[in-house]
Amino acid sequence: MSVATSRSETDTASIGRALAQDLRANDVVLLTGDLGAGKTAFVKGLAEGLGIDPLEVSSPTFTLIQEYRGGRLTLYHIDLYRLSAPEVDVLGLDDLISEGGIVAVEWPDRWSRPADEAVHVTIRATGDAMREIGIER
Repeated sequence: MSVATSRSETDTASIGRALAQDLRANDVVLLTGDLGAGKTAFVKGLAEGLGIDPLEVSSPTFTLIQEYRGGRLTLYHIDLYRLSAPEVDVLGLDDLISEGGIVAVEWPDRWSRPADEAVHVTIRATGDAMREIGIER
């Protein structure tokens, strides 16, 4: 596991942007962290690293799934916060993974069968703007 320190949203996005360089079609990124930890800021960085305008990225809390095209791969940004495990199971996430894009999932603990080979990203607040970001492949 690699661990990075972020001192701002910009730093958090930069760490996501760097990870995006190593991602390939059908990769899954599972994002864990408290509310306000910076998961969406991290996904903005992923988007930018894939060649997608990060300003298009917003939290999919109410829409559940946001799809961003225009980069080297499509980015699917999923937020499972408001769902129970049985509700997640009928979303068809396994099918989405095979679409050839990158699937970034916030609140993956609600998913009873997450992808086996996912990249696990844990964001933990260590101060007002400070974050510790762990990435495990």
